[in-house]
Amino acid sequence: MQHYQRALITGASRGIGRAFARRMPGTTDLLLTGRDERRLDELVQRLTRAGRRVEKLAADLTVRKDRDRLVEAAETFEIDLLINNAGGGRLGRFLDSPVDAEQQTVLLNVGAVVELTRRLLPGMLARARGRQKRAGLIVVASTAAFAPLPMLATYAASKAFDLQFTEALAEELRDDPVDVMALCPGATRTGFGERAGWRGGRLPCAADPDDVVVDALEALGRQTVCIPGNGLRKAALRPVILPRRILTGVLGLAMRFAAERR
Repeated sequence: MQHYQRALITGASRGIGRAFARRMPGTTDLLLTGRDERRLDELVQRLTRAGRRVEKLAADLTVRKDRDRLVEAAETFEIDLLINNAGGGRLGRFLDSPVDAEQQTVLLNVGAVVELTRRLLPGMLARARGRQKRAGLIVVASTAAFAPLPMLATYAASKAFDLQFTEALAEELRDDPVDVMALCPGATRTGFGERAGWRGGRLPCAADPDDVVVDALEALGRQTVCIPGNGLRKAALRPVILPRRILTGVLGLAMRFAAERR
């Protein structure tokens, strides 16, 4: 993985976001955000050391003023790596779920990802060019992005958006100094299932968040889509991913031509 000077990690108080914070090189300064201020405080205390800057901002990314505060803090921090990890969903029949809950899923998994990326990426690119280095962007999607998922309909659809958004952005920015990657983990021991309403106990095949993050950091700058984990999962999805990558490149050429002729 290329060395990044300063990273913003959303959803850092638990799960994959927390693992990203723990697994980043000790020379990378961190700006951590999440809803659980107590857990953020504990993480900041654990990761701070001489010569390393670790800051936190407790925020709810479904709230506009909190997103504004985070953007301002990230610009001041001068991040060069953005990890859009915060996300959520609700298990159950769509028509049995409160409207507000479904809207919150879309706002967090889609709206916040688009807004933070759009508002922060220009500054990241400018700094990368000025320093003659590369910036980085990771959007945490899911293997749920590859197919409709009944009982998690809105969640899976939002992750499909994250995947396609990131793939398209990677193609648009292929000549810019930024590494763009969608991370698509499968079931992972993050507590997401319990928060979503799963009552079936721990899944025996669920991955460890640290293993997911190790794979992600190794893939950044090498892959546009990273599916962490064992070879069986990757092999099962490879026939889906490779044609998508080719198609994205072809569509990128066609759309560039169309845009130039406007």
